[in-house]
Amino acid sequence: GEGAFAQLKMSILGLKKKQPKTFKVKVITMDAEMEFSCEVLDQEVPKDSPITFHFLAKFFPEKVEEELVQEITQHLFFLQVKKQILDEEIFCSPEASVLLASYAVQAKYGDYDPNFHKPGFLAQDELLPKRVLMQYQMTPEMWEEKITAWYAEHRNIARDEAEMEYLKIAQDLDMYGVSYFPITQNKRDKELLLGVDAQGLHIYSPNSKLNPNKSFPWSGIRNISYSEKEFTIKPLDKKKDVFKFYSSQLRVNKLILQLCIGNHDLFMRRRKVDSIEVQQMKAQAKEEKARKKMERQILAREKQMREDAERAKEEMERRLFQLQDEARMANEALLRSEETADLLAEKAQIAEEEAKLLAHKAAEAEQERQRLEVTALKTKEEHRLMEQKMREAEQLAVKLVEQSERRSKEADHLKQDLNEAKDAERRAKQKLLEITKTTYPVNPPPPSGPENMEMQLEMATSHRLDFKDPDMKRLSMEIERERLEYMEKSKHLQDQLKELKSEIESLKLEEQQQAGIYNLRGYAEPPYVPHSNVRDS
Repeated sequence: GEGAFAQLKMSILGLKKKQPKTFKVKVITMDAEMEFSCEVLDQEVPKDSPITFHFLAKFFPEKVEEELVQEITQHLFFLQVKKQILDEEIFCSPEASVLLASYAVQAKYGDYDPNFHKPGFLAQDELLPKRVLMQYQMTPEMWEEKITAWYAEHRNIARDEAEMEYLKIAQDLDMYGVSYFPITQNKRDKELLLGVDAQGLHIYSPNSKLNPNKSFPWSGIRNISYSEKEFTIKPLDKKKDVFKFYSSQLRVNKLILQLCIGNHDLFMRRRKVDSIEVQQMKAQAKEEKARKKMERQILAREKQMREDAERAKEEMERRLFQLQDEARMANEALLRSEETADLLAEKAQIAEEEAKLLAHKAAEAEQERQRLEVTALKTKEEHRLMEQKMREAEQLAVKLVEQSERRSKEADHLKQDLNEAKDAERRAKQKLLEITKTTYPVNPPPPSGPENMEMQLEMATSHRLDFKDPDMKRLSMEIERERLEYMEKSKHLQDQLKELKSEIESLKLEEQQQAGIYNLRGYAEPPYVPHSNVRDS
């Protein structure tokens, strides 16, 4: 038992001695990091732990759509090229930068949805080179608006398709896939730049990486030789001069040589028929892409159907709510219409009663109107008669005035005649007195004076002569008769004028009452205005 135990112990010790040394390795890809242990063989390794390696594409394809077969390879290469553009290792114009950014957003977020992709959803994404951001006076919101405008146009483009579109634009950029190295054409000349890419070798000025001064395509290079720090490029055309350049760093020179060999080899392989393995890979990749495309189409159709179903559902719900609202409004309208119908029926009954009342009032008004018309006709006839009476009264008044003036003149003449008769009588009496004194003697004369003279004359006339003048008597009687006749006519005229005035006043009062009735009944007839040229006596 002890021997077996000793043998087992020796076996374990032997295993420990044979176990190799290992070191930690960290591999960083464009979208992940991995750590694992590696065995130490003959190579020297750095003392750092873990040792970091970056997994990147060393040789760039000429035509990305043909050469990037596997989807994972395409994705990692897309991330690498995108980083080089954002880090300004590959120059890109502002317009192309915005377009590339829109494809990058499509690859990351899928189809644009304004309900989900609200303003500011790109605030944390690095999408444009800093040089482009500094070149224009634009806010991040303005850049996002421009990118989103292009992004919305890429609907129904899958992630791998968006990445491929990005790479197809990037492969046409001047600095795409070019590795730059400082060189000199001889040991004393100024520095130049050597560019190595999938198309060949290019010589640039230090300040211009876009337009080469000289190019050597792989198809025109016969040989590239390297000796320490000197490179020699021999053209395929022997008539052309050999081009030499110098690089001072040994490690850089080895890298230049590796890039030249690798790119030249790939250049030649691309122009040959693919191997069976490559053909199989491409066929499998094509089938895989077709299958995924079919799946995407099916998913897109299902998604479209779901969206259509959701929209139809939302439309039906909206329509249902609308119909419910319409039904509610219809019920409310029905209730209002019923209430309105009742109210209208009541109003109709009231209106009917009012119509009957108005018809009755209209009949009364018509009767009143006819009565007023008859009254108006009578009133007009009375007005006409009154006007005729007034005209006759005016004519009579004018005649009376004329007669009065004529009688006044006759009275003046009569008064004049009377005065003349009185003067004649006085003269006759005086003459008679004188005759009496001379014919009959008398007593001693009484005192003188006019009174005494009159008394004497009266005595003489009474005792001795009963003297009366027939003309004087006749004239006095005629004057008295004319005066009485004039007074009787004046009194008669005064009575007529008073009677006419009272009739006019009563007619005015009747007109005022009639006008009040017209105004009350809605009729308007101008009142009669009698003539005012009849003078009150």
